[in-house]
Amino acid sequence: MSTEHGALLGPADIRELAAALGVRPTKQRGQNFVIDANTVRRIVRTAEVRPDDVVVEVGPGLGSLTLALLETAERLVAVEIDDVLAGALPATIQARLPQKADSFALVHSDAMLVKELPGAAPTALVANLPYNVAVPVLLHMLDTFPTIERTLVMVQAEVADRLAAGPGSRVYGVPSVKAAWYAEVKRAGSIGRNVFWPAPNVDSGLVSLVRRAEPVKTTATKKEVFAVVDAAFAQRRKTLRAALSGWAGSAAAAEAALVAAGVSPQARGEALTVEEFARVAEHKEAGA
Repeated sequence: MSTEHGALLGPADIRELAAALGVRPTKQRGQNFVIDANTVRRIVRTAEVRPDDVVVEVGPGLGSLTLALLETAERLVAVEIDDVLAGALPATIQARLPQKADSFALVHSDAMLVKELPGAAPTALVANLPYNVAVPVLLHMLDTFPTIERTLVMVQAEVADRLAAGPGSRVYGVPSVKAAWYAEVKRAGSIGRNVFWPAPNVDSGLVSLVRRAEPVKTTATKKEVFAVVDAAFAQRRKTLRAALSGWAGSAAAAEAALVAAGVSPQARGEALTVEEFARVAEHKEAGA
């Protein structure tokens, strides 16, 4: 294998590894492997990974980003669902970065089922997330591991826009509000198609999420707030009075809850901040 970029994998390395393992990237799992060492270095830089960080990576694939993260972080835990990829990754680390092999742990599982990780609590999440499961995986990890302070994920550009959108934006929706419940979210750059193998037919974007210093102030539970969010955007063209009628029990009850929360019953979901959704959740009984 070439060592043009030190321990990092280049295009020839990736294809060689894939051929040796009989791996063909599958659309079903949204697999697109990063083949550009400069891109993974840029991701680590943008993620502001520090030498004392315990990083969790979801979907490490053949290990492109894994190696770059391990070069900087104190410890890395990778979560991989694919049997062949999970089986091969420790050997790749041992071959390319032997001095950090003891700082690496692998969890062979579906990320959506992961409830705990080996070793010290994670401080950062950095991942090239498969497009088809990016949002649920991201929200699950933020919810399950409250010690994750900083997150940087590479996702489909359209998903990146949705996650980082603010109230009033055309693409503001359920992912935007739920991500904002946990973190300050912003776009952190774009990634072209040619750094992947196979090249996807969509552009990718980086999204930075820094956990909120203060949780959303509310007496409602997260589950109660998210129920309002889901209802509001299930019929996003309707006014909140109409969209929340099922959630509240009737349109009149929805209106009472909205008025009590200081929100116009004629507004639409895309106009509300996460704090306003929380206030509406608190006042559900106002219309009962």
